[in-house]
Amino acid sequence: MVVAVLAAAVLDVGWGEGKRSRKWVYGKRYRKLIENHVRPALGRLALDKLTPTIIRRLLAEKTDSGLSATTVRHIHGLIRNSLGDAEREELVHRNAAKSVRPPAMRQVERRALGVDEAKRLLDALRGHRLEALYVCALTVGLRRGELLGLAWSDIDFDAGTLTVRQTVQRADGRLQLVAPRTERSRRTVPVPAQTLALFRAHRRQQAADRLVAGERWQDHGLVFPSKVGTPMDPDHIDRTWHKIRAAAGLDWLRLHDLRHACATFLLVSGASPRTVMKVLGHSQIGLTMNTYAHVLPEIERAAVNEAAKHLFG
Repeated sequence: MVVAVLAAAVLDVGWGEGKRSRKWVYGKRYRKLIENHVRPALGRLALDKLTPTIIRRLLAEKTDSGLSATTVRHIHGLIRNSLGDAEREELVHRNAAKSVRPPAMRQVERRALGVDEAKRLLDALRGHRLEALYVCALTVGLRRGELLGLAWSDIDFDAGTLTVRQTVQRADGRLQLVAPRTERSRRTVPVPAQTLALFRAHRRQQAADRLVAGERWQDHGLVFPSKVGTPMDPDHIDRTWHKIRAAAGLDWLRLHDLRHACATFLLVSGASPRTVMKVLGHSQIGLTMNTYAHVLPEIERAAVNEAAKHLFG
């Protein structure tokens, strides 16, 4: 058996073609890694001919070609897991990928959204038909797919919370509602009163959209659907975002930066890293600490100064 065939076989067992779930979606992505990177590089190399040196060279070539460290690590993980199955089935004597280190993840420090800039953004958003979506990203920290997968039944207006239960993902050219990637991603978080008010206004706008769409409306219960009720194309969100940030004079600001801004504002306001971890749906506290390490010195300074006030009056 050859490496590419083994990897594809593992995907067929782990992610059956008929499963419309997040695992199925990720299975399709890994299959692309096989077709685009593993098969061309390793060809029909037999399993017992695969060595750590060959794998190390492959990862180095992919890194040099400009692939992100995340993608190269996925390639390494795919080969390692496939060889692990082969080792358990006694098709190889050892897993050659185990002794190969994937490229290190480099944390890129990006410009952080300031309070004054956030206010300019809110001014640019005021009255926009998707104002509630972008404000929710800024105040609650939801990812793009989580925003598009949010259903009205997920919002508890009385309790002032929302629950992330599904996300919108594209697979085989189709938009699909899938379960969150991890248990931590499935979460219930508090929503500011201002954001809840925007949700209420947005619901009134959606009622008008339903009347206009008439029989074309397909009710999926989504908060941010298309004008006919179907899941909204994420690309549309990106195109709209580019116009909004330009109007606010924030051409550098990515949509995902709103999630980071939410976490930063929470931390600076005194929220604990564990609280931020829960709000964002991070899988580990270390991820939260590493991602927002640039904010921690400011928080520590404020805490020390506050403590000194009590000591010295």
